[in-house]
Amino acid sequence: MNELQRKILQLKAERGVFILAHNYVIGEVQDIADYVGDSLELSRRAAEVKAEVTLFCGVRFMGETAKILSPSSIVLLPAPDADCPMARMADPAAVTAARQAHPDAIFVAYVNSTADVKAEIDVCCTSGNAARVVAALPGDREIVFLPDGNLGRNIAGGLGRSLTFWPGCCPIHDRVTVAMIEEARRRVPGAPVLVHPECRPEVTAAADAALSTGGMLKYVAESPERRFVIGTESGLLHRLIRENPGKEFFTLKPELICADMKKITLENVLAALENFTGAVELPEELCRKAAAPIHRMLEL
Repeated sequence: MNELQRKILQLKAERGVFILAHNYVIGEVQDIADYVGDSLELSRRAAEVKAEVTLFCGVRFMGETAKILSPSSIVLLPAPDADCPMARMADPAAVTAARQAHPDAIFVAYVNSTADVKAEIDVCCTSGNAARVVAALPGDREIVFLPDGNLGRNIAGGLGRSLTFWPGCCPIHDRVTVAMIEEARRRVPGAPVLVHPECRPEVTAAADAALSTGGMLKYVAESPERRFVIGTESGLLHRLIRENPGKEFFTLKPELICADMKKITLENVLAALENFTGAVELPEELCRKAAAPIHRMLEL
């Protein structure tokens, strides 16, 4: 543990701050968090803890989600400019227009969406529970899935259901190709290839499993295999290595890096703790409206 980490842990304890971190942030930030997880796990934890002050080491929509679920809490983002390009591919005006064009449809939004968009839709989902959420919806209703078209297509294929897809994607996972998987199989023969369901359907079909980051952690922990190729953002390897001594991990491609997730550093975590900067501010009515589809997701 380095000096910055020690300072953060001391100040966190003194000020009673609860730190959440996503699996994609850098390892030294994961190591000072009270809880590390994927978007579904972090949503649940934010709802359960309801700490007076929560410091969220993740991108903006994640901090917004924590604030929506605990509106009376102070939620701090150490890097307020850490955003999610996919979340910006659906804006509330476009969603409102789509609802007018599809008045009888159920709108399902990936949790990777802004608070303004969540306030306009019916139910949220994450990559870990999207199939269960969609499967629970009436089969005779049109379902509009946003903003990640790749995740939507993977769900539709798995369930055998017809969905209407939004033209959005994760720029990191969308660049993964079948050729990358074929090259990895030559490079690490016999190792299971795990990819994220934000990848294109032909990619998920070519992999051994398409899983959320939480799903990948579970798969690896339970598998008798000793070597794995990981096809998601590189930050997950830190936790995989830490929790699975004796197993080896190989990135599908080293350049699978989210620049926004990497904006969260020990330096700006410490600054946020010292000065309570980067507070997420959302109108009370927006929090109320955006909370409803998240709670529907958590109930499912």
